[in-house]
Amino acid sequence: MNQRIVSIINDLAPEGKISLDQLSQHYQISKRTLRNDINAINELLIDNGFCPITFDKGLVIRQSDFGRIMPFVPKQDLYSYRLSREERGSLAASILVSSSGFITLSMIADYLYVSRATIIKDMDLIKNILKDTGLELISYPNKGLWVQGAESLKRKFILGLIQKEQMFLTEDEKGKTKFVLQAGNAIVIRKIITEQEKLHGSHLTEESFHFITDYIRVMIQRNKQGEYVEPQGYGTVGKQYRMAQDILKFISQYCNILSTEDEVLFLANILEGVRYLKQKDFADGNTIKIQLLTRKLIENISDDLNINLNDDYDFYENLSNHLHSMFYNKTGYLPCEDSFQTIIQNNPEVLEAVQRCVSLFFPYIKRKVEQIELIYITIHICAAIERKKNKDVAFHVVLACNGGVGTSQLLLVRLKKHFNFKVVDIVSSHEAMLITPDQADLIITTVPLKDCLVQHIVVSPLLNDEDYIRVGSKIDTIRDSRHLPIRREKKEITVNSIIRTMLPVINKYLPEAERSCMEEIKLCLENYLGEKDTGDIFSPCLHHLLTADFILLDVECSDWREAVKRSGEILMRKGYIEEQYIDAMIHNIEENGPYVMISEGFAFPHEGLERGTLKLGMSLIRLKTPISFGNEEFDPVEFVCCLSAVDQKSHLKAFFHLVNMLQNQEFKRALREAVDTETMIAIIEHFEYRVD
Repeated sequence: MNQRIVSIINDLAPEGKISLDQLSQHYQISKRTLRNDINAINELLIDNGFCPITFDKGLVIRQSDFGRIMPFVPKQDLYSYRLSREERGSLAASILVSSSGFITLSMIADYLYVSRATIIKDMDLIKNILKDTGLELISYPNKGLWVQGAESLKRKFILGLIQKEQMFLTEDEKGKTKFVLQAGNAIVIRKIITEQEKLHGSHLTEESFHFITDYIRVMIQRNKQGEYVEPQGYGTVGKQYRMAQDILKFISQYCNILSTEDEVLFLANILEGVRYLKQKDFADGNTIKIQLLTRKLIENISDDLNINLNDDYDFYENLSNHLHSMFYNKTGYLPCEDSFQTIIQNNPEVLEAVQRCVSLFFPYIKRKVEQIELIYITIHICAAIERKKNKDVAFHVVLACNGGVGTSQLLLVRLKKHFNFKVVDIVSSHEAMLITPDQADLIITTVPLKDCLVQHIVVSPLLNDEDYIRVGSKIDTIRDSRHLPIRREKKEITVNSIIRTMLPVINKYLPEAERSCMEEIKLCLENYLGEKDTGDIFSPCLHHLLTADFILLDVECSDWREAVKRSGEILMRKGYIEEQYIDAMIHNIEENGPYVMISEGFAFPHEGLERGTLKLGMSLIRLKTPISFGNEEFDPVEFVCCLSAVDQKSHLKAFFHLVNMLQNQEFKRALREAVDTETMIAIIEHFEYRVD
């Protein structure tokens, strides 16, 4: 009987309801593993004449005689638990591999509560255990023992022991008998992985999710010991590479470690080897559809509440990711926090607007939308409103973080993106106690503070939408009670920020020469600041995708099918899509109707991520004669913009900008009047700077 099973028995001994979900989350294991553990407990119960554990609607049901099993349960510490030779060998090997320095025989013996002579007798076994995984135990005179071998093999060895329950990852050593690794905050790690699953459209199975979580915790532990994975050579920059890169970007910042390109490649290799759930929404082509409908939902909500939320990119990205759940009826992961009720009670008009506007999803999800889903949509909207409302109030803020410089800086970036804060200092939690009200208006902290002199608020290091709402509400309270003056913080100087600031002035005094003037100013700024606008490789802007080779003007088409085909052929000739993708786009419109019309006179055909897309790209054709797509509100169509998406995120900024630009009639008129592709490119770039 392993240590975890003993711990589960102790957790089940007290009376009260407990569910499989609670136990699974507490022990960070899958429900299948948990059921296997309970089967082992049942064997012990039955062998000793007691009633076995049963299940009822996810609850673990213990019989009245369950507590009488305790005298038959092994003790929980190594001192009173007699290890077998095989267990000693595995534990000794785990101590050696996990160490970042030399280990002596006496140190191993002391940890396992055995004699040094016993460990000497076990040495051949320990060497063989290590040898089987490609590692070698070396003895250095006057220093001790050292395990020689590749870091990747050491991590695989540690993971193997964790899978066999011969080693534990925990933040609390109390009650554990096996060798323990202190490694990372599991809650933060799981949130990061979950977020990247959604963004990259790669949903891990339950077992794979726990495996990746365990690996990252091992990696964090080893990195903090100064141990990094060996050179991995050159890898393919594919889907799993990008996912690994994004996971480690946030892990490095939140867990205060330094990652490397080799760490990314090694994690990508692990991600290639684990199992994923088949998501119907991706296979069926709903990803882009959801993003289109999300955009429409935001427009309708903005009109209903009479507040413009269309320009909040984070809001759009987060909400579209969340709304994927509505398309495959997966709401069990949505917990209802107590604080949600307060938010709903304080913002009833937002919930009512959501209830009125969400109906546009009904023809596609074909089921009843649950109340918890409406609440989550409401939370997203309330957060966007708070961000918009408080951009003009430059509070003096202190950040208090215990997660290191990386966590502090990322939290700072996220806060400053949506609030006009002047961050006067970044301190540890114990230093925050010394901050006085004359030094700061507010302390934003990731850990609870006691006896703090300044008003403060605790947020998650990930800074979710609930945090935005609570920060906004706190600002309102402080502002109303103290009548703080509006303060303006110095803005960051970039090429884009200068151009956005200058555009209205140039337009006022040099309207006819605006484009050429701004082009020259942009080149001068890029040379002076040493900054070139090339776009994020994973989130390019619209003008980075719609270059001269991807635009055709005055194309003749007989109907909408031919228009879709002609726009798709541009991408096919360039190697961005396969021919089947064009047929899939046409079939998509035939089956789902002309929802691809995103504005008057503008169609945006697309298909799913696995229907023949090869590279991220867009193409645009202007029709010589407008044609009908079957949408009375937006017909006839003058422009057809074809999208080839390769994941859930990389095209999102370009699409977001396009939809915002299409709300400007001046932009559409300029597209109609463009005499050549070069002019069209200049128009797109010019108007995109206005909305970015």
